[in-house]
Amino acid sequence: MALIRSVATLGSYTMISRVLGFVREILTANFLGASAVSDAFFVALRLPNMFRSLFAEGAFSIAFVPIFAGKVAVDGRAEAKRFAEDALAILLVALLLFLLFGEICAPWILDVIAPGFRVDADKFALALDLTRIMFPYLVFISLVALLGGVLNSLDRFAAAAITPVLLNVFLIGALVGVRPLTGEALAWAVTASGIAQFIWLMVSCGRAGMALSLPVPRLTPELRRLLRIMLPGVFGAGVTQINLLVSTAIASLLPTGSVSFLNYADRLNQLPLAVIGIAVGTAILPTVSRQVRTGDHRAANDTQNRGLELALLLTLPAAIALAVAALPILTVLFQHGRFSVADARATAPALAAYAGGLPAFVLIKVMAPGFFARHDTRTPVVIGAVTVAINVVLTVGLGLGTGLAHVGVAMATSIAGWVNAVGLSLTLARRGHFQLDSGARHRLPRLGAAAIGTGVVLALLEYALNGALGGNLGERGAALALLLGGGIAAFFALALAFSGIDRVALMRRLRRQTA
Repeated sequence: MALIRSVATLGSYTMISRVLGFVREILTANFLGASAVSDAFFVALRLPNMFRSLFAEGAFSIAFVPIFAGKVAVDGRAEAKRFAEDALAILLVALLLFLLFGEICAPWILDVIAPGFRVDADKFALALDLTRIMFPYLVFISLVALLGGVLNSLDRFAAAAITPVLLNVFLIGALVGVRPLTGEALAWAVTASGIAQFIWLMVSCGRAGMALSLPVPRLTPELRRLLRIMLPGVFGAGVTQINLLVSTAIASLLPTGSVSFLNYADRLNQLPLAVIGIAVGTAILPTVSRQVRTGDHRAANDTQNRGLELALLLTLPAAIALAVAALPILTVLFQHGRFSVADARATAPALAAYAGGLPAFVLIKVMAPGFFARHDTRTPVVIGAVTVAINVVLTVGLGLGTGLAHVGVAMATSIAGWVNAVGLSLTLARRGHFQLDSGARHRLPRLGAAAIGTGVVLALLEYALNGALGGNLGERGAALALLLGGGIAAFFALALAFSGIDRVALMRRLRRQTA
C-alpha cells in the first residue's frame, strides 16, 4: 500500500504538470503551428529535455538515490547530508565547465542533433540563438536532480514531483503575455524556470531538515563511487532520450514541420509515461534499494511485481486510446490557429506509432531499478548500446529509406523501446533478481486481453461518433470525452471480468478508504 501511496503522490503532481504541459503545447501549436520557428524551438529544447530525463529521471538519480538512501538507513542523516553536500559541490563545478563548453560549441552540437538545419541559414541561426539562451537551464535542472533525489530518499515525493510545473507556468506566461511572440522569449522563459525550480527545491530541502550548504569541492571515495556508477548510467538510463535525439536528427533531414509533428505526438505519449512509468520507477527505486541493502530480496521482487502490475494496469488503456483515437485527440487538442487539419492528419500516425511502444517505455522504468538498486549500471549500458544501434538502423531505414518519413522515425523509436525492455527483463530473470510471481502470472495476460477488447470497443465508438467528431469544437470535445470515457470504462470492466485486477485487494483498499 505504501507503493500505491507513493505512486499516487508522484502521479497526481506529475499529472498537474502534464496537464499544464498540454496547455503549453496547445498554445504553441496555436501560435507557431508546424513551422520553421517551431522546428527550431523544439530542436533547441531537445537538449534541456534530454538532460532533465537523464538527470532528474535518470543517471544521476539512479546513482545518487541508492547511496544516499543507504546512508540514511545505515549511517544516519548527518552522514547522508555530508555526502549530499560534497556531491553538490563537485556537480556544480562540473556543470559550470560543461556550460562553458556548450556555449562555445553550440554550432557543432546543433550539427549533431539537427544536421538538416544547415541547408536553411535562417532556421539554423534561430536554433543556435535559442540553444545558447537555454543552455544555462541544464545547470539548474541538474542541481534540481540532486535536491529531488535527497527529498525522494526521505520519502518526500511531493515537492520534487511538482517542480516541473514551474517550467510549464513560465512558458505559458511567455506564450500568453509576450507580444510579438518570438522563439527567444520562449527560450528565456525556459532558463528562468530552471532558476525558479532550483530555489524551490533548496527551500523544500530546508523544510525537510536537510538544508544543504556548499563546501569546498573535494573528490571523496564516496563521490568516486558515485561517478563510477553514474557515468555509464548516463548512457544506460538515457537510451530512450538518445533514441529520441537520433529521431530528431533524422527528422531534421525531412521536410519542414517533421520535427514538430514528432514533438506534438511525443508530448501526448509522454503524459502516461510520466504520470505512470516515471512515478512507479521513482517510487520503486528507494524501496528496492533499501530491501536489497538489507538482504530482503524476496520483498524486492514483490515490490517490482506489484509495480509492474500497477504500471501496466494504468498504461495499457492509455496506449490503446492513443493508438486508436489518435486523430480525434489531436483534432480536439491541437487543431486551432496555425495548426491545420493537414498537420493533425500528419501527426496522428506518428502518435499511434509512439503509442505502440508506450508499454515498453513504462516497462523500462519498472525494470531498471532492479539493476540500479544493486549498483549495476554496466548491464543497462550494454543493452542500451544494442538498442541505440537498432534504433539508428531502423530510423534511417524507415524514416529515410521508405515513404513513411516521420512516421517511420516514430516506429523505429517504439521498436527500439521494446528491444530495451525485453533485454532488461530477461537479464534480471536470468540472474534470479526478478521473476513473475503467481499473482502477476495470473493477472498480466488478462490485462492484455482486456486491452485488446478495449481497442475493439474504441473502434466501434469512434465509428458511431464519427459525425460529432467532425463537428465544431464543442461537439468534437464532447464526442472525444465520450469516446475516451467509454474506452476507460470498457477496459476496467473487462479487466474485472477477466480477473486482471485483484478484486479482493481492491475491495479491501476501498473499505479502508471509506472507513
